[in-house]
Amino acid sequence: MNDKDIVINDPVYGFTLVPRGLLAAIVAHPYFQRMGRIRQLGMASLVYPGAQHTRKQHSIGAYHLMRGAFETLAGKGVFIFDAEREAAEAAILMHDLGHGPYSHVLEGAFVPDAAHEEITLLMMRRMNDEMHGALSLAIKVFRGDYPKRFLHELICSQLDMDRLDYLCRDSFYTGVREGNIGAERIIKMLNVDDDRLVVDAKGIYSVENYLMARRLMYWQVYLHKTAVAAEEVLRSTLRRARELAGRGVELFGSPALRFFLYNHVTLADLAADAAALDRYATLDDSDILCALKVWAGHPDRVLAALAGAFVNRRLFKVEVYDETVPPGRIEELRMQVAQRLGVGAAEAAHFVTTRTVEKEMYSTTAEGICLLGKDGTTQDVSAASHIVTGETAKQADRKVYLFRPRDIA
Repeated sequence: MNDKDIVINDPVYGFTLVPRGLLAAIVAHPYFQRMGRIRQLGMASLVYPGAQHTRKQHSIGAYHLMRGAFETLAGKGVFIFDAEREAAEAAILMHDLGHGPYSHVLEGAFVPDAAHEEITLLMMRRMNDEMHGALSLAIKVFRGDYPKRFLHELICSQLDMDRLDYLCRDSFYTGVREGNIGAERIIKMLNVDDDRLVVDAKGIYSVENYLMARRLMYWQVYLHKTAVAAEEVLRSTLRRARELAGRGVELFGSPALRFFLYNHVTLADLAADAAALDRYATLDDSDILCALKVWAGHPDRVLAALAGAFVNRRLFKVEVYDETVPPGRIEELRMQVAQRLGVGAAEAAHFVTTRTVEKEMYSTTAEGICLLGKDGTTQDVSAASHIVTGETAKQADRKVYLFRPRDIA
């Protein structure tokens, strides 16, 4: 265990204390330090140059907000054992360990059958073994297996410390002020009722602002068409690299990257093979960028064109549709690509792809955000708000993106 307190000067919240012992040991662990080499927003820096912050910074920020939430709840008479508080703080520090390079952009690219949360759990368990069971309670809280359900909701819910931090942090680093949600006020309004995390009714306007800000940030930042175009170039490049590796074509890459390119690795493999998990734990953004720079000169013209487009920011052109792509449009574009590059239809498909995105402002099917009235009754925010009503929440924004090379019309 780390025998020194860690004081971190966070540009968003100011000084944050990580006390000696278990929490400091987590921050010092190589798994946690790896998150400092993974960008929080993937490709958003191509649109917002200031968005260079990392998963490590986000995890520390979410931990800072968790500390504030516990202070608020304690002031309202919610009893929490010290061990429970430490476990929840440990869980929020580790909640993003399983992210791969460029965060959500390459989700499933290396372990196709696993979400990052499942890999996070494997990494938590490995750390728990190294720390002789000190993280057992944190793992229960993270999984939602601990009797005090509200502890898990602080980590994973529609109003958790993870979401509060990434909106504040992403707004700060991108300069998109619409994402500024006033997290401190929301935290001051938190309470617990019947073992559920709730918000004092007078905080309804802060909750409405939070939900609106989240919607704006998704379409203005996270799903900005230029950032999404860069993501698609990167995904297409990795798909082509895996195809070539499957044929035995020699590709440059770090040992970790080559392991995942030349092997089909499942979640079960990571769970059963410590060496495989260790290789995953060394993958970060630098492995990908270094490989792309070399692949831009590869003899395979498809891989070279895709990698060069990413490295030199020659991103796909994006056509946006509300419903579906016009019939025949995809085939027409792929034929043009095939003729221009002198490749087959299968290869041309790497350059003309589609992606459908739907985002709802508030989910009416998941555990909702409840408001606690002065009389002790609770009400879902969709029933109390004139902005977040049951009907508007059901109306998810939907867009269909069509990606194509810029020199193809």
